[in-house]
Amino acid sequence: MTGKRGLSLVQTLDRPRCTARSSARPREAPRASDIAGGAAPEGPRPEEAAAAAAEAPGGAPSKVPPPPTLYVQLHGETTRRLEADEKPLQIQNDYLFQLGFGELWRVQEEGMDSEIGCLIRFYVGKPHSTSSSERIQLSGMYNVRKGKMQLPVNRWTRRQVILCGTCLIVSSVKDSLTGKMHVLPLIGGKVEEVKKHQHCLAFSSSGPQSQTYYICFDTFTEYLRWLRQVSKVASQRISSVDLSCCSLEHLPVNLFYSQDLTHLNLKQNFLSIEGTFLNTLKSLNLSNNHLGDFPLAVCSIPTLAELNVSCNALQAVPAAVGAMHKSVLLNLQTFLLDGNFLQSLPAELENMHQLSYLGLSFNEFTDIPEVLEKLTAVDKLCMSGNCMETLRLQALRKMPHIKHVDLRLNVIREVIADAVDFVQHVTQLDLRDNKLSELDAMIFNNIEVLHCERNQLVTLNICGYFLKALYASSNELVQIDVYPVPNYLSYMDVSRNRLENVPEWVCESRKLEVLDIGHNQICELPARLFCNSSLRKLLAGHNQLARLPERLERTLVEVLDVQHNQLLELPPNLLMKADSLRFLNASANKLETLPPATLCEETSSILQELYLTNNNLTDKCVPLLTGHPHLKILHMAYNRLQSFPASKMAKLEELEEIDISGNKLKAIPTTIMNCRRMHTVIAHSNCIEVFPEVMQLPEIKCVDLSCNELSEVTLPENLPPKLQELDLTGNPRLSLDHKTLELLNNIRCFKIDQPSAGDASGAPAVWSHGYTEASGVKNKLCVAALSVNNFCDNREALYGVFDGDRNVEVPYLLQCTMSDILAEELQKTKNEEEYMVNTFIVMQRKLGTAGQKLGGSAVLCHIKHDPVDPGGSFTLTSANVGKCQTVLCRNGKPLPLSRSYVMSCEEELKRIKQHKAIITEDGKVNGVTESTRILGYTFLHPSVVPRPHVQSVLLTPQDEFFILGSKGLWDSLSIQEAVEAVRNVPDALAAAKKLCTLAQSYGCHDSISAVVVQLSVTEDSFCCCELSAGGSVPPPSPGIFPPSVNMVIKDRPPDGLGVPSSSSGMASEISSELSTSEMSSEVGSTASDEPPNGALNESSPAYPSEQRCMLHPVCLSNSFQRQLSSATFSSAFSDNGLDSDDEEPIEGVFSNGSRVEVEVDIHCSRAKEKEKQQQVLQVPAEASDEGIVISANEDEPGLPRKADFSAVGTIGRRRANGSVAPQERSHNVIEVAAEAPLRKPGGYFAAPAQPDPDDQFIIPPELEEEVKEIMKHHQEQQQQQPQPQPQPPPPPPPQLQQPPLQRPYQVDPLPDYYDTPL
Repeated sequence: MTGKRGLSLVQTLDRPRCTARSSARPREAPRASDIAGGAAPEGPRPEEAAAAAAEAPGGAPSKVPPPPTLYVQLHGETTRRLEADEKPLQIQNDYLFQLGFGELWRVQEEGMDSEIGCLIRFYVGKPHSTSSSERIQLSGMYNVRKGKMQLPVNRWTRRQVILCGTCLIVSSVKDSLTGKMHVLPLIGGKVEEVKKHQHCLAFSSSGPQSQTYYICFDTFTEYLRWLRQVSKVASQRISSVDLSCCSLEHLPVNLFYSQDLTHLNLKQNFLSIEGTFLNTLKSLNLSNNHLGDFPLAVCSIPTLAELNVSCNALQAVPAAVGAMHKSVLLNLQTFLLDGNFLQSLPAELENMHQLSYLGLSFNEFTDIPEVLEKLTAVDKLCMSGNCMETLRLQALRKMPHIKHVDLRLNVIREVIADAVDFVQHVTQLDLRDNKLSELDAMIFNNIEVLHCERNQLVTLNICGYFLKALYASSNELVQIDVYPVPNYLSYMDVSRNRLENVPEWVCESRKLEVLDIGHNQICELPARLFCNSSLRKLLAGHNQLARLPERLERTLVEVLDVQHNQLLELPPNLLMKADSLRFLNASANKLETLPPATLCEETSSILQELYLTNNNLTDKCVPLLTGHPHLKILHMAYNRLQSFPASKMAKLEELEEIDISGNKLKAIPTTIMNCRRMHTVIAHSNCIEVFPEVMQLPEIKCVDLSCNELSEVTLPENLPPKLQELDLTGNPRLSLDHKTLELLNNIRCFKIDQPSAGDASGAPAVWSHGYTEASGVKNKLCVAALSVNNFCDNREALYGVFDGDRNVEVPYLLQCTMSDILAEELQKTKNEEEYMVNTFIVMQRKLGTAGQKLGGSAVLCHIKHDPVDPGGSFTLTSANVGKCQTVLCRNGKPLPLSRSYVMSCEEELKRIKQHKAIITEDGKVNGVTESTRILGYTFLHPSVVPRPHVQSVLLTPQDEFFILGSKGLWDSLSIQEAVEAVRNVPDALAAAKKLCTLAQSYGCHDSISAVVVQLSVTEDSFCCCELSAGGSVPPPSPGIFPPSVNMVIKDRPPDGLGVPSSSSGMASEISSELSTSEMSSEVGSTASDEPPNGALNESSPAYPSEQRCMLHPVCLSNSFQRQLSSATFSSAFSDNGLDSDDEEPIEGVFSNGSRVEVEVDIHCSRAKEKEKQQQVLQVPAEASDEGIVISANEDEPGLPRKADFSAVGTIGRRRANGSVAPQERSHNVIEVAAEAPLRKPGGYFAAPAQPDPDDQFIIPPELEEEVKEIMKHHQEQQQQQPQPQPQPPPPPPPQLQQPPLQRPYQVDPLPDYYDTPL
């Protein structure tokens, strides 16, 4: 919330509310939009005048002036004055709850954030217009005199003068911009020279209340500049004024001075219409003004022909509007009442005989108003988005003047014909998005255009006498009957139905130009269909076609789409007979060869675009491509090509784009240089070893050679001037020198694999990902992807895809920000739905001003494991808004995790109707977006909200991968097809590339982004240690990644310090400023496919009735099962691994500069005695100098190898060389391995240091006896059991350092599983 002019909003809330503004407050400059129409700012209100008059003669006020009025602004748009009974904080809370926050504490926390001002903002006093300065043309401080020259009372005073828009603004206060600003409209006025004074001009306004200002300028140059500029303004004749979105509460007074104004737009203000209007108006727009009641003042405008009062929450239209003796609106021709709460119309409207258009959409009508029978000039019935359940044709028969009926987005379930008579006058019928299961449109015998998409139609009967266009997609149609044959039919869309054949009457329609029968179950196309001389576009994809008609005669089809069928071959004479064919898409079939384009050298082919992706084509078909010399776009990805002959490529000189990905090509022919117009070369997922000569092409823009076998790159001295993208990822053998890298880095989008980090990469083995992006139209990349393999720690991952549709700003902001927001939300709650929902809502705020007018879709996938829950498994949580979606492959079948909220969702449509938003004919909210839940577009609130769909699943070994995709991907591929396409692709990057290529070949022209995350959740990833008495298996546990908590332990603080559990949230904060040495540990993958040698089986005497998993084998009650962990010791005092006492290298320590790296063994087990698990003792400060000492060397004779100190808190002791002896992860005792050091590639060792006098653990004296008893008991058990062998060391993870904190903590009780590593 924002206060202005030093007034605190909180202080104002504590005072009594008053609608008056302080008279001492400076008046703000006029709005540019007000000035543009000759409008003056609002004058002082009576309350302000009273406050000013209340001052005592001596200047002392007689009473304390009331506080200024509060204003609220939503989404950076108009500002509204708060009523006396409105509470700002309540308004803000209601807004945030409506946005999607569920908890009051969270709403309060969000309300205190300063960034919320881009969503909701409060002002003390009406805010200044930021746009007024943009319209200031001239300004200065001059001598001004008002009124006639002859009057002696008027004196010259020096004041600020501004020419802004079409108005002259003069300050009322001498030498100041404060106080009241006098506004003089100049349109239609006069500018005259005053000869009695040097450099003086007289400015006069027009109208009966004209005023004159005399202004003397200091120089002749200023005099001429003002004279020329103001003369232009005064000579204008403004007939149209736009004052929309200006936060007006009252009509500007100066509007009434204009005699030429005929069109006035007052949309989206807060006007209260009182008094009279301009008598010259012909068009008046008062929509979105929150009127509540019909403005009767407009009834006094005799010339008004168009009136718009949409979206004003009107409950009724008063009868006075159409009353002959009270209203002069009888000349009204267009009357818009859309987006209100009307249920009926008054009968008096029948007097509007000239009314030709009446908008009643998105109201509460349940039937057609009877008054329309009398409005004979109305030819279009606009009642979309109402509550009609039945269409009674008897009502339409009484309205013979109605020709166009729009009833879309109602809930019509049946059409009732009360008589057998035809409805002859209706020529266009729109029944889209209703609940119809059958429709007999034969009764409309003059129908020309029929819309019935997205119903539940099974059969459809239409009269074909005058039928010109039929739209019936997305139904359940199995039969369409049109009688007689529609000889005027030119467009027919019956896609996404259940048709099994093409109706015979379609072939006989002589004027049919476009036929869309895609996504049906058609098995065969009739030969006569291709003989239709008028057919230009045939879309028959996604059917079950096994073949096309073999003997085709001359056909004039220009566009032929037969993708996603079962074609084994194309007709042999298809390309020879189709002289007009420009576009052919036969992707996703089973083609093995292509038909020839000609039988001789000369060819008549004009084919320009050829899509043959995902077939079985071999090298034999490549020579046949030369029969199409005008080919511009060629897609032959994912076939069986092994070579592309150079001589054939040389003949395709007009080729501009080629995609030959997913084949077995080893090279791209050098003759590609003959294709001088080539701008896109996509050849990923091949076996290419030599970098092609594409850099010699002058028009080249995009080159994708990822997932090949390139070893080097050959570049010219200068890169192509238009090159924008080069992708070389997925080439493991590629090696680039410094000069080449420096040259390639000049490309706007250059992609190459990052250098491998070896064993220190720490990437989890359970998931790996690959992603790709592709530009859409106009080479704009309006998508972005997010991938974090190690999110927060190595047990979590985060992936996302963002789509801005046509803008690039929002996807980039989402990519940069959402991961940080999610990390913060995870600290506040662990509930998946709650933190995902809050992440999206907070992102709405983070978009700032960009989100006010722009928007974008988003999908986030978060993989996590709760370290506090030992029986938990990995959880995948997906959240999405818009059309970005996620699908999980489980057992080879798709499992959708997302939902697209559009108008087809019944609950969303109901919500949109409640908020009275207008859904345009293209299915968009206010003509902006198809999605009702999306990030951004805050000006559409509350109709469009950012609350996501959230779904969580537990990952199992049957989960193979999941896919995140943008709108363009899912518009082109079904989830089933996407899963099947990449299921057998072993590399995640190649899988993502394949999805992108398939979508582009299938017809996608938008930007595309795809992320494929492959999963390897094996049986070893689960824990089934504790079976209940009933034998049920608990939830799996991610033993592959033991929970890691980074801990920094420095010098021992004065007070005793126990080791906190991982759930306490304090393990990463233990530190001291007394030492500069640091120790950080991150546990990597420590699972093993085989149990340790020392593990006991289920029949072991220790726990005969307990079953254990691979990750947690059965352990003795007083011993520990070993798991490996890598720990990094970093110290400023470390000196190349030399101890400062003996100056001898410490074995098991590898030093690199000032960093000492060691790998130690960490033990993890489950304590069986519940009482001991809840006890954590603090070590006294004086216990460090005496007590029992346990050596860290396991091989030292006479001492047990392991001991159980489940109730004792111990601390590590700092070595002389600056490193720290670590503590025990389980039961608070460290155990160090005794095996010899094993050097690893990253410089790590799988062994600890050798015996060191200082490498000791100190036990307090009061615990000596207890420790001796435990050690003795443990030693006896060890003599009976074989020693467990250590597991091979895992790859070490990346190193994380934690900041030091000087703070002792009270230790929480230890959990059942001790998940706190070093």
